Amino acid sequence: MANIKSAIKRVQIAERNRLHNKSYKSAVKTLMKKYFAAVADYAANPSPELMQEVQSSMASAYSKIDKAVKRGVLHPNNGARKKSRLAKALKKYDKSQSAAS
Repeated sequence: MANIKSAIKRVQIAERNRLHNKSYKSAVKTLMKKYFAAVADYAANPSPELMQEVQSSMASAYSKIDKAVKRGVLHPNNGARKKSRLAKALKKYDKSQSAAS
């Protein structure tokens, strides 16, 4: 354990920041899982209502990813990769739906 006052403070600050970053990362993961579930529902039974749900969950996931990148929780490339995964998941099913129509 640190003995110097400034080192003790740095340990406390690091722990505070770790918990803050953890909450952002957890929220991003949760929103991504909800989005992938919404896309799977849409793929199983395409309808305008489900597409609207997919779009709203995508918007909230994008927003949280962008905020995490802005606050330095995620690296910009990591955020871009996550957003790319989200777009790719929808494009895979959207393309097959438009081909079937």
